Amino acid sequence: MRFSKLRLAKKVLQWVIWVALIVALFAEIYYQNWLALMAIIAALVLTILPILFQRRYNIYLPEEFEMWILIFIYLTLYLGDIQKFYALFWWWDVLLHGFSAVSIGIVGFVIMLYLQQGNKVHAKPFLICLFAFAFTVAAGAIWEIFEFSLDQIFGLTTQDNSLYDTMTDLIIDSIGAFIGALLGYLYLKDKNSGLTYTIRSFVRLNSSMFKEFSAEVSKKYKKIKDSKVGRKILKGRGLSNF
Repeated sequence: MRFSKLRLAKKVLQWVIWVALIVALFAEIYYQNWLALMAIIAALVLTILPILFQRRYNIYLPEEFEMWILIFIYLTLYLGDIQKFYALFWWWDVLLHGFSAVSIGIVGFVIMLYLQQGNKVHAKPFLICLFAFAFTVAAGAIWEIFEFSLDQIFGLTTQDNSLYDTMTDLIIDSIGAFIGALLGYLYLKDKNSGLTYTIRSFVRLNSSMFKEFSAEVSKKYKKIKDSKVGRKILKGRGLSNF
């Protein structure tokens, strides 16, 4: 039931953001604001990329994570850059950096968990979470280099020409990275924690990538199949040969 509601909410949010961006796109064409137009096109492309990524690589993202990607793109590229929210609200950049850092931290943790589950690396929980932290901080540093390059090449002011702005962003990235890594640690210690719902959803949706979870699923289905009531349920759902 929760999955169905999340899926519906994601679809509605997806279309609302697409319609809003398309309306804004025609408005910028009318006013001949070409820089804003390019930002809107970039936003539209980025909202479609997760869909293409999932179809191309058969890696499925949790509904709530997809929703956050959509919201983040809209808040960053449209409201932040085009509607000047970065200038209007001093905390706008702080908020987005913080949430993006937590999200990237979770991604870094899932990557390391996948490598561990596939016996590609052998690492204890602490090292897995340390990698997630380092991965996020590195991503934040690369983004700051990208912003600096834009400012120097195109004369923009994404960093407000300020060391203070850059260091504040990196500190916020580090705090967000720590939170993301902490969520990963909580997952390893207690897989039923409510705080780790997104991680558990990703592992569940991509169970074939994680041998430990696949083994748990197979074990549960074996218990069901071994019972008389369970066999009837599986047969009714066309899963008797599972």
